[in-house]
Amino acid sequence: MLKPHLDRRSLLRGTVAGGGLLGLQGLLPAWAMTGSPGLRSDLPTLTGPDIGLTVGHSPFTVGGRTAQALTINGTLPAPLLRLREGQNVRLAVTNTLDEDTSIHWHGLLLPFQMDGVPGISFPGIKPRETFVYEFPIKQSGTFWYHSHSGLQEALGHYGPIVIDPAGTDPVGYDREHVLVLSDWSFMHPHEILEKLKKSPGYFNRQRTTLAGLLDGSDRMSLEERRMWGGMRMDPRDILDVNGTTYTYLINGHGPQENWTGLFRPGERVRLRVINASAMSIFNVRIPGLAMTVVQADGENVRPVETDEFQISVAETYDVIVRPTEDRAYTIVSEAIDRSGMGRATLAPRMGMTAEIPPLREVPNLSMADMGMGGMDHGSATSGSMAGMDHGGMSGMEAGGDAMAGMSMSGMNMRDPDNAPPDMAVGVGVDMVNMSPVNRLGERPTGLADVDHRVLVYTDLVSLQPNKDRRAPSRTMEIHLTGNMERFMWGFDGRKFSELVEPIRFERNERVRVTLVNDTMMAHPIHLHGHFFELVTGGPAGHQPLKHTVNVAPGGKVTFDLTADNPGDWAFHCHLLMHMHAGMFNVVTVRPMDGAAS
Repeated sequence: MLKPHLDRRSLLRGTVAGGGLLGLQGLLPAWAMTGSPGLRSDLPTLTGPDIGLTVGHSPFTVGGRTAQALTINGTLPAPLLRLREGQNVRLAVTNTLDEDTSIHWHGLLLPFQMDGVPGISFPGIKPRETFVYEFPIKQSGTFWYHSHSGLQEALGHYGPIVIDPAGTDPVGYDREHVLVLSDWSFMHPHEILEKLKKSPGYFNRQRTTLAGLLDGSDRMSLEERRMWGGMRMDPRDILDVNGTTYTYLINGHGPQENWTGLFRPGERVRLRVINASAMSIFNVRIPGLAMTVVQADGENVRPVETDEFQISVAETYDVIVRPTEDRAYTIVSEAIDRSGMGRATLAPRMGMTAEIPPLREVPNLSMADMGMGGMDHGSATSGSMAGMDHGGMSGMEAGGDAMAGMSMSGMNMRDPDNAPPDMAVGVGVDMVNMSPVNRLGERPTGLADVDHRVLVYTDLVSLQPNKDRRAPSRTMEIHLTGNMERFMWGFDGRKFSELVEPIRFERNERVRVTLVNDTMMAHPIHLHGHFFELVTGGPAGHQPLKHTVNVAPGGKVTFDLTADNPGDWAFHCHLLMHMHAGMFNVVTVRPMDGAAS
């Protein structure tokens, strides 16, 4: 039900230039309103040592439709929190819902009791109760906050955090905008999850077709089609939930509403980009405007210029742009399966727009995405399997002889003998990565063949030297597993409800961790309470620090971790439905403060 003083008619009454709704503006924090001059001290911002936040229901309108959202202080996205490194903050969170809620401060280094994960670090916030989070601010950069209760995050329970450094900011800029990317569906997330459990490909309306084979639009040969069919896999199974149900938002605005951020030609404009979506990975570009990446996950990196970057769920990137012309530029956040896009505008004045590029071709997955990237496939390229020999993969034949006569005899992605000894190979595992490779230097999904610069993880170099230069004392390998046909996800073949033991680290222990993706889906893996150093092969002592890393399909990622924050910490895939379905565990770091070593 809409509030009596704010009905649907008032929401839709009048439009502003660029398509934004006057009624909608009142439901947005100042920083997220279209026509924003950027983050300024004269705009309402939640700051200081004491901040009050109230979680409740509010109407949310996009594309001319209105539904109930879960909001903080009545807005979607939630208010911007502007803090300063070195301060202490008290955040009193009041729950007006009829269910428990929580707030996790994503990427912030704090005591684990303040981390906001129900059942792990605190009991949650009961209906009509208030919980006070209190902790020191130990870092600076771009972060965000969101619910860690159920599927609330998908209903709008998220907002940005900007922390100013205690000293001089190494990034110089004249103006700044926050860009919160997210996804919104008028289908309740519980219904979405139910449909995925019954039919994991329910939302995939971009499958290959006979017509696409005949006219060449699927960009696959008959042999490739037979191969994928024989393996009972879909080369376009890229996002579980996509633009068939999602509207992609930028600062709470749909593509037609065209959020607009202002600039003066010649200014250095800092864009703080946050992927606060539930299930969507985006490729971000501003046609005609180069971007210089200066920060990743709140950590400063050596500036690197690019034309496009992929941002996975829960990652943040800060970029500098310098528009010199008196013209508008379109900001594009395109879903990686090309099923839809978010759109916003940078402009000197309201009412200006730029050309909106069409959606690009749907990408096809490759052999590397099936965990065969390290094998010799002859003439194979990233986007094609032509010329590859995969016969003899027992148990994957279509019609019994679809792959007869091919050379990879004995290689079966479903053979439990290929799994490591500590993996639980059961119904929760439908694929084992036979040849995982480090894909940090590869262009991400769908961007292999674009004719401009694309950011890759190996481009990231920490601006400051890494604090811990010790060699790891031990290694650990964790497999990301799943059964795509049953929508089951887990670590090492086990979902969270089946796990008995957490992942244990000794306090201040230095460990090299390798994540192996045994599935054909990308997984953004997030570790609470810590940053880790990606092993990229870049300059020694300047490995990029991350709290979330996207592990490409069929790939592996290695990072070095110093377990210096004692407590119990969530470790999980940040695709909300994957986490909810079991890809979650607890990392425990001991001893605690004051405990015997």
